[in-house]
Amino acid sequence: MHFPSKANLLRPVNIAPKRAAEQHCLSLLQTCTSLSHLTQIHSLLLKLGLQHNPLVLTKFTSTSSTLNAIHYASSLLFSSNNNITHYDAFLFNTVIRAYSQTSSHSTAVYYYKLMLKNGVLPNKFTYPFVLKACACVGRLSLGEQVHGSVIKVGFDNDIHVGNTLVHAYGCCGGGIGFARKVFDEMPEWDSVSWSAMIGGYARLGMSSEAVGLFREMQVARVRPDEVTMVTVLSACTDLGALELGRWVESYIEREKVPKSVELCNAVIGMYAKCGDVDKALNLFRKMSEKTIVSWTSVIVGLAMHGHGLEAVSLFEEMKEDGLVPDDVVFIGLLSACSHSGLVEEGWRYFNSMLEGFGIVPKIEHYGCMVDLLSRAGLVKEALDFVQKMPIEPNQIIWRTLIAACRSHGELNLGESITKQLIRNEPMRESNYILLSNIYAKKSHWEKKTKIREVMEKKGMRKIPGSTMIELDNEIYEFVAGDKAHNLYKEIYEMVDEMGREMKRAGYLPTTSEVLLDIDEEDKEDALNRHSEKLAIAFALLKTPPGTPIRIVKNLRVCGDCHSAAKFISKVYNREIVMRDRNRFHHFRDGTCSCRDFW
Repeated sequence: MHFPSKANLLRPVNIAPKRAAEQHCLSLLQTCTSLSHLTQIHSLLLKLGLQHNPLVLTKFTSTSSTLNAIHYASSLLFSSNNNITHYDAFLFNTVIRAYSQTSSHSTAVYYYKLMLKNGVLPNKFTYPFVLKACACVGRLSLGEQVHGSVIKVGFDNDIHVGNTLVHAYGCCGGGIGFARKVFDEMPEWDSVSWSAMIGGYARLGMSSEAVGLFREMQVARVRPDEVTMVTVLSACTDLGALELGRWVESYIEREKVPKSVELCNAVIGMYAKCGDVDKALNLFRKMSEKTIVSWTSVIVGLAMHGHGLEAVSLFEEMKEDGLVPDDVVFIGLLSACSHSGLVEEGWRYFNSMLEGFGIVPKIEHYGCMVDLLSRAGLVKEALDFVQKMPIEPNQIIWRTLIAACRSHGELNLGESITKQLIRNEPMRESNYILLSNIYAKKSHWEKKTKIREVMEKKGMRKIPGSTMIELDNEIYEFVAGDKAHNLYKEIYEMVDEMGREMKRAGYLPTTSEVLLDIDEEDKEDALNRHSEKLAIAFALLKTPPGTPIRIVKNLRVCGDCHSAAKFISKVYNREIVMRDRNRFHHFRDGTCSCRDFW
């Protein structure tokens, strides 16, 4: 790059020398496209004495940000010989915005605090940048401090500041209540306001609240954008609300919401994870532009439904289509092998990661392999694999191994591993529950009781099993022994009827699933009160004969409920689609799509 001499720069007749130098630097920065050019401009502005000029420094910082070199600009701006008090809000905003758009979110907050420390008053453009950084940092106290400053300066009624406040609080876990308070008190809302609040609910798993707020948004006649629709589809996916998801898809079509690839992927993911994998595959085939996420969504969906061979076939098709698989695709692929018992295929694809694609397996891939071997009953092989792993196994892998020990009768091994897990994580309740279940399986009731007593002393409690069902655009949730529903008497009568009809068809309760030291009759009664059976009974009462029943379980379905669902599908001529924590089960005419492999 050629720079005119300083003498030539100072020759214009009608423009002051400093003004001419300033304009020249601004012009050079406007056309700067590389870091090497930027360093030359840096040298020039030092020669011209512009290192204190806020206008030039702001443009220099903006250009540095565009070139992903904000740290370089910071070294110039905040060197020991620069007078920070001469800087204005626009310059600080440029720095804060640049850092908020990188992974250095805490650095953005640092410069905001430096701005206040040096008496530079923030403006309404400052806070959205700072609050975006706060959202990424995820510290509630930090968000509250910035909120206080917003009120003090008087920007609490600005809609853009309000929107980012809602988003920041919604990203800070326990701050969702603050987010809703800010949202409710805003003088006006736009689509971004609604999207921020709905997104906050969805991120925390408060999917019913997210859907409810979306309905309020419709009443308020605010037209959603594609970001809102992606969030709502995520909530539908979490709830397993297929009918609602179908309505959302039709709404997108009716309102002509722009269908980006991201939105199309969200629709596909919703169908795949709400039980209609065929529709997901059909939409996927119709996409004119597919990303790696598109392929991954369908592969993961096929995995959840136990269509392992189809998932493998689609993976091979993806490679033929010219897409290079990433580590996320391999997680879906190995999961598909795991849920379908494809041990040889799983080994082949796991080994191909590094050999064929240069992808170093992560802990998630090792976890998939442990799950694959464990589900196939190869417990000793799974343990050997864990012991030879080049990275330290995490607690999820150990718990997967323990569950396999319990399922396949390796109870002493499972007990030994669980005790070690408790020593490593003495405050994680799931470890104690695993050991308690093993003692129950071994009929060591005194030891099981002692474990429960230890949990009570530590203030721990087991996560209750629950089942959700969507009927007539409403989501109903049941827990074991639930009597909160206003039709609970009719529901329990139907449960008793189901029990009688199933026994006539040959059903035998799997009382070993009841981990209590009680007699067999009481065990059968406890099984009949499981949340899955209550939800199915409710569906039999409220839906026409022959219609499918779709339920979502928050935990892994127990063996007895799995067996019962098969009998119910045959006795009542109903297809039952159940999504548990691990996968989908399609019960038809007395059989399950998982082939009892889950």
